[in-house]
Amino acid sequence: MCSGCWYANANIDLDKQLCALCRTPAPDSDEEIVERTKKRVEVGDADAMFSLGNYYADGENGLPKDYPKALELYKQAGELGSIRAYFNIGTAYYIGKNGVEMDKQKGDRYFELAAMRGNAMARHNLGCTELEAGNMSRALKHWMIALGGGHSKCLNNIQLLYSLGQVTKDEYTKALRARQEYLGEIKSEQRDEAAAIDGDKYKYY
Repeated sequence: MCSGCWYANANIDLDKQLCALCRTPAPDSDEEIVERTKKRVEVGDADAMFSLGNYYADGENGLPKDYPKALELYKQAGELGSIRAYFNIGTAYYIGKNGVEMDKQKGDRYFELAAMRGNAMARHNLGCTELEAGNMSRALKHWMIALGGGHSKCLNNIQLLYSLGQVTKDEYTKALRARQEYLGEIKSEQRDEAAAIDGDKYKYY
């Protein structure tokens, strides 16, 4: 089962129930989903570790809710390159989620690991931390990087600060330009089609 299968469900061959990318038959039970994922975990697939961690975190696909197990899988996935896993760990520590003791400094450390690997949401969160600490220039730098990575909420943050006179017109203009450049780079007919089907889930503009 390839990673692309997760993104190909909309184009699955309904007669044969085959993935549009790898042509593997779709799983027909929770047990089979878990079995396939565990096989990928055994060979060191970071995406599979992240997915299995999510199953345990949420008690999905017939697995019991077990956040310590999820955290262990997230850490393994992060070490193998999963930036989403580091983001989830950071969130757990930052807000004290699912029995994890709140530790904002540890949460920020994991957000930094995710941000350095390109996670725009983690970069946005680091900007919020800097803003809370009164470090406006550092917050703005984080948000500008996150904007370049597609995190649109950063523009709202910068717009609010501009309206309060805490961000210059040049800085705000630069933020607007960064957002437009990002949208220009990712715009595609397929994304527009997905947004037309389910704008809440796939809207990117």
